[in-house]
Amino acid sequence: MCARPRREPSTHITRRRLLAGVGGAAAAGILAGDRRLATALGHRPDSGEPPSLSHWYHEYGEEGTLEAVERYAADYTAADVEVEWLPGDWESTIAAGLLTDEGPDVFEWINGPNIDMIQSGQVVPLDDVLGDAAADFDARLIDRMTHDGHVWGIPQMIDMHVLVYRKSLLDEAGLEPPTTMDELLAAAAALTTGSIKGLFVGNDGGVGLLAGYPLWSAGADYLTEDNRVAFTTDAVYESFAKLRELFESDSLLLGAPTDWFDPGSFINGLSAMQLTGLWTFPQLLASEIGDDFDVMAWPQLDASTGSPVLPYAALSSAVSSRTADPDVARAYVKWLWVDSTEHQLDFATSYGFHLPVRHSLREQSDHLSSGPAATTIELITEHGRLTEPLLWTPSAVQAYSDARSRILTEGADPESELAVVADVVTDEVERVLGDAAAATSVATSG
Repeated sequence: MCARPRREPSTHITRRRLLAGVGGAAAAGILAGDRRLATALGHRPDSGEPPSLSHWYHEYGEEGTLEAVERYAADYTAADVEVEWLPGDWESTIAAGLLTDEGPDVFEWINGPNIDMIQSGQVVPLDDVLGDAAADFDARLIDRMTHDGHVWGIPQMIDMHVLVYRKSLLDEAGLEPPTTMDELLAAAAALTTGSIKGLFVGNDGGVGLLAGYPLWSAGADYLTEDNRVAFTTDAVYESFAKLRELFESDSLLLGAPTDWFDPGSFINGLSAMQLTGLWTFPQLLASEIGDDFDVMAWPQLDASTGSPVLPYAALSSAVSSRTADPDVARAYVKWLWVDSTEHQLDFATSYGFHLPVRHSLREQSDHLSSGPAATTIELITEHGRLTEPLLWTPSAVQAYSDARSRILTEGADPESELAVVADVVTDEVERVLGDAAAATSVATSG
């Protein structure tokens, strides 16, 4: 990765500086920046040279993606855009970069910048970037990327988990796709024969992947609409007990040559069902499996509790407050992820299957119009659940991960473990919202 020349200090008002102000003055500064966005596409500094922007991406596994984003950058004429491709722990690299003037101008993050980035002024608002196209974007994603009245991220494409299964193997076993957790347990056991395991949810047995599943399938969630703990219910405790039963069974594929995000183990006949991603469908369709697979949502807890689950999330673009010219960076984001629909469709469907965030673009993709991909779109429309909410902070993530691991691998009591997580989450919500907001939330719940 090539180092970039150090940028000169910005002469524009940045979000970081606005946070030093208060009230109406700060709001007026944001609105003034929004009005400037309309002219930023044609911006040139007095020197006549186009401004420089650095756009940081994580390292995509799909072949051709790097060349595609470099091509998009080259197509942009209002600035010289340099693509930075981040292997490994890209989130840590970006987090560190946002603290220096050598960091990105534009960067991608899952479901928009996190709450700490927003509240510490590391990113600038993107309020008017969507413009008249706003209604064409997935509304749940835009809501997720909105905080304190401002939009902080622009979604690029949607990824989702799906449960794929070999149709012939279920037919031979006389099974229908399971719709409840008991049916999933029974199907996984019945499909475990010889060298084939019934289900693959990751080489750790689902400890890392099955985060929201036991909540949503039990009719619960991470947080309520007023940001209170929503996962300490009897149904959630039972849901975790089912996952523990699955973990202890002989039905799970463990220690496979590839992990859940790769279809290799499923293609090679190591499991009859696998929790994976929509992006694997081109490989599945091109393999010897061909059309002998289909897709289903993760089952609900039981016939009367919860609902099927299909989690999804979106990588999104955000703008660093340390950029030398936030208006130019915002204009570039608008050009790429709002105006340039041909690039957006290419990015979502040409390098593995992903779902365009714009409803109109989904209708233009032949890849998504039939077969398991079309079924997946139907499922996300009916059962889609956005992954972790904005106020689910890194401390909450860690506490919940630790508890989930103890429940599944050690058989710890779900109620006791989740009570500890609830205390951490409550403290984090109070920290983020402030004492007054937290008191209001408690008073409302009472």
